[in-house]
This record gives sequence, C-alpha cells and structure tokens, in this order.
Amino acid sequence: MATHPAAHLESGHRPPGEALGGANPRPRKLRVLRWLPERWVLTTGPANRQVLYLTFDDGPHPEHTPRLLDLLAEHDARATFFLIGEHAERHPDIASRLVREGHGLGNHSWSHPHFDRITQARQLEEIDRTDRLLQSLDGRDCHDFRPPRGATPIGLMIDCLRRGRRVAYWSYDSLDYTQRAPADLIAGVRSRPVQAGEVVLMHDDSAHSLELLRVMIPEWKAAGYGFEPLPVRRGRDDRAGGASPDASARRGRA
Repeated sequence: MATHPAAHLESGHRPPGEALGGANPRPRKLRVLRWLPERWVLTTGPANRQVLYLTFDDGPHPEHTPRLLDLLAEHDARATFFLIGEHAERHPDIASRLVREGHGLGNHSWSHPHFDRITQARQLEEIDRTDRLLQSLDGRDCHDFRPPRGATPIGLMIDCLRRGRRVAYWSYDSLDYTQRAPADLIAGVRSRPVQAGEVVLMHDDSAHSLELLRVMIPEWKAAGYGFEPLPVRRGRDDRAGGASPDASARRGRA
C-alpha cells in the first residue's frame, strides 16, 4: 500500500547509520505538508502567538503519564495527548484526569499497528473505536488523528478528508523515543530552538520526555512561551471553509 509523504517519521524508522546527534527535529517532508489547508492536515499552530503546542503519543501510561501531568500542572501548562485506545481503556482514571485538567485528546489508533500493513477496513475500525472511547471522555464526536509512526496510506487520507477528520502531525520532533540520555536530548533541543507555534512531538510512555521537560519548560517560560492544547476544529462549517486565516502565519516559517 502506498503511504503518505510523511510516512515513517516516528520511532523505529530512522534510516540505518544516521547519527542521532545530527538528527533534524524538523523533517523536510513535514515542511511540505505545511502548505496544505489546516482543515486537512495540521503541522503547526499560528506563529504570531508566543505559544508552544506540546503533544504526547502512546499513552496513557500508568507510571509516566501521571508524573508528566504533575509537572504540567506545576507550570500551568496544557497539552494534547494522542491516546492509544486500548491503553485509555485500560487506564480510564488517567484518561479522565487528562480531560479534567484541561488537556486535549487526540486519536492515535486503538492498538498502534503498522497502518501500511493492514487493510483500510481495519484502519478505519482502529480510528472509529478509539473515537468512541474518547467521546465518552470529552464529549466530542471527532478528534484529530495522528497516525502511528506517521504512516498514512493514501486511501485513508482520502477517507479522512471525506469525513472531515484532520490528520495531525508535528513540526518539531523532540527525538525522545531514541532513548538517548536526557542530557543529550536537552542539548539537542537547545541547539535547535523551538519557534512560536511549534507542535512538539513527544511520548508519555517513558521518562525521557519528563526529564527533558523538567529542564526545558522553565527555559521556554523564561523566553515568554505559553503552552496550550492544539486548537479544536469546531463544526462542519470549519471543514467546508477555506484556508485558515492563520495559514500565512504558519507558512511564514517555511
């Protein structure tokens, strides 16, 4: 099956021999997606606000997610969590806490399969089953979808467009899944600083993002950044309209 241009950008798909120290947190393929209408594909937020959009994949995790939530609460920071459905079903108390504390929810499939290796019927069931669970938590009937490993087969992308479901990628990869020491991750982020409106990819199934953020959130706050969940699309009118008024601001970083 053919995959979307941003396929295989997440963990487990780094080209052999690529030096981690030289890894680019802003993949070129995702920069291309920035030119698509935001109602179809999200990679960044508005660049004209001093806001960072922290996003976390693969949770909720019984040990790491609560600790991460404590840290975010300490700094009055809000984020978006792209949940794996079966994990949220297994840990409903943590999933409910996310909503209660003002964080956004996103759909990261039910079981995190390789989407380019399964049928489209199963792809849709993975998404729809997760959305039904997320709706029971936050009341919304449709959530942004972040494909596992960044792989979006063309047929699935077309179906998402038809249904008005936005595919949410990222603009800045923290590389926390590489299992490098936190000090190395911090040095990498400092060497390539975030910019206003960045959607930062992280994961809450290990301690790496927590250790990274213990250091970086205070530094980002000192630089004037705030932290908000990804903007929620509101209703069918948004899906039928033209390009976002913030599109030029988002593209200004290209």
